[in-house]
Amino acid sequence: MNPHPPDPGPPYAPYPPPQPPKKSLGTGAIVAIVLGSIFGALLLLGIIGAAVSGGTDSNGDTEPKRTAPAEAGPAPEKPAVAPAEEKPEKAAEIEVTAKKTTFKPGILHDGGAYTSVTVTVANKGGRSIPVNPLYFTITDTGGGVHTQELGRDERQIDTVDLAPGEHITGVVTGEGGFTPAYVTYAPGLLGKSVRGEVS
Repeated sequence: MNPHPPDPGPPYAPYPPPQPPKKSLGTGAIVAIVLGSIFGALLLLGIIGAAVSGGTDSNGDTEPKRTAPAEAGPAPEKPAVAPAEEKPEKAAEIEVTAKKTTFKPGILHDGGAYTSVTVTVANKGGRSIPVNPLYFTITDTGGGVHTQELGRDERQIDTVDLAPGEHITGVVTGEGGFTPAYVTYAPGLLGKSVRGEVS
């Protein structure tokens, strides 16, 4: 007889060693990535905007304008040159007309005072133009600028793309009671603004 019983083996399997904790991005790294992404998107928009504008100013000049330093002496006299023939002005591609109208409460009316203007946008150019209620502002007779109040008037102008030759009519509404002088339509970030006097 054997004084020691046979070894039955380990009574249970040993646990494997613990896994090291997984490393995750810290809050600072996440903020840096988000801010870097936003900066990159803004930079990309700036580059695209510069490419689209073609480097011309609002007069169509491609040369940069230079101004004389403020402390420069008198400018040398230039010989008289006959004025160049002026180019005929290009017809407006976008026409905006506006007329004061009564405010008709819409689904988001909160009981406050609002001023509405009926606006017609006509595309007289050769390519589509975007129309969006957010592209409009109303300037009052005192020079105050009122942004579009969405859903306040039931006849709000729609969001559409106007093909050449098309037009749309709708209402633009500003908060408060005021006398509107003109409506400004500024399509998107890169579009030129067009005014329509309120009749």
